[in-house]
Amino acid sequence: MAWFVVVVAIGDAGDLTGESSRMLAVFGAAVILWITEAIPLAATSIGVILAEILLISDEAVVGLSDGYDAPAYQSFFATLAHPVLMLFLGGFVLADAAAKYRLDRNLAGVLLRPFGRSPRALVGGLMAITATLSMFMSNTATTAAMMAVVLPVAAGLDAADPLRVSLVLSVPVAANVGGLGTPVGSPPNAIALGRLSDEGIDVNFLEWMLLGVPVAIVALASAWAILVRRYPAGIDQVELSIGGAFDRSRDAMLLYVVFGATVLGWITEPFHGIPSSIVGFTPVVLLLATKVVGVDDLRHISWHVLWLVGGGIALGNGVTATGLDDWLVGLFDWSSLSTLLLLAALAALSIVMSTLISNSATANLVVPIGVGLATSAAIDLDPLLAGVVIAMSCSLAMALPVSTPPNAVAYATGNVATRDLAIVGLLVGAIGLVLVVLVAPPIWEAVGLL
Repeated sequence: MAWFVVVVAIGDAGDLTGESSRMLAVFGAAVILWITEAIPLAATSIGVILAEILLISDEAVVGLSDGYDAPAYQSFFATLAHPVLMLFLGGFVLADAAAKYRLDRNLAGVLLRPFGRSPRALVGGLMAITATLSMFMSNTATTAAMMAVVLPVAAGLDAADPLRVSLVLSVPVAANVGGLGTPVGSPPNAIALGRLSDEGIDVNFLEWMLLGVPVAIVALASAWAILVRRYPAGIDQVELSIGGAFDRSRDAMLLYVVFGATVLGWITEPFHGIPSSIVGFTPVVLLLATKVVGVDDLRHISWHVLWLVGGGIALGNGVTATGLDDWLVGLFDWSSLSTLLLLAALAALSIVMSTLISNSATANLVVPIGVGLATSAAIDLDPLLAGVVIAMSCSLAMALPVSTPPNAVAYATGNVATRDLAIVGLLVGAIGLVLVVLVAPPIWEAVGLL
């Protein structure tokens, strides 16, 4: 709080105008509160919106500089209904409905059967299914559903069998990696898309998949190789007994149709031209109107995540509107750094911060800086590349129980130790960073995705 007051009091100072000084105070306060979690993360996000309205909007309670083009206060409120949030809301409602009618667990049970009883194949199958589900559902919901499938199998193994660790650990790792693949796979993806959209750079659902799915596949295969090598099974075959009887009620059948149509609509966006946010919002209306999802079910939606993303988008808007991004860029001679080195620094900062605090909070802080750097004339860095690399790096942080909710769920089962999470998480994260910084960008550029 003292920091906030001091920076606000600075006012105009060289290139730092009164508005950018106040925005710097808001940004710094958000950094401190998101890192310390002195108040809930969502509270910080909506606090950012209120602070921006009171300090830098056309309804500011303080004086504004002559010539400053103040954003309308409604624009900051509007971030809570940003198209990217509507896309995420659709994903949350579909995930909640899938859990309600056990679509996720039954689908996992059916899809696991072809992998047979080989431990190595079973771990690979679990990871492939988990990652695929995590692309279209929240990674937390996916982890909870897959743990219901995995834990009975793990419980039937000898307590000393490393396969127990491999099976349980494979789920959060795959859920985290799978989140790279689609815009709804992880909140950092939404934050990056929102910031890029505000810069006039629109990325549709399929384009993000073309960027993210290949990276996710390679990272997932690497993670599988690490798990089966580090935790070799003590048995040759696993007795797999899981249910796969789908609910055939009227409501469940409607859900299956709406779920499938929504995913198809997202993937085919370049062909029909309907924005993915509209496609994602449609099932919210349909499922509520047909009573497949009730008002009580809406209480299970992760509204705090939507507010967290909305606050991050508002933070990026404020940084740009006040010129704070230009001031930050001017602090250092960024042009002396190579594009590769700058990209690597942004990726490393993202994964280190996300290991210690929420990946959504990290994306809220780093995305505006990274995209701001990329849009400056002094830096030869594609803003799309900067946003994508930062978002993916945030999702690759999985070395501690607190790094992601899926890690916490796995740790809470008692089958996975902190050491297991740290070793596997660091290895997968390192491989992921090499992919998104060194390997993928030249390929993305060669095929015209950048």
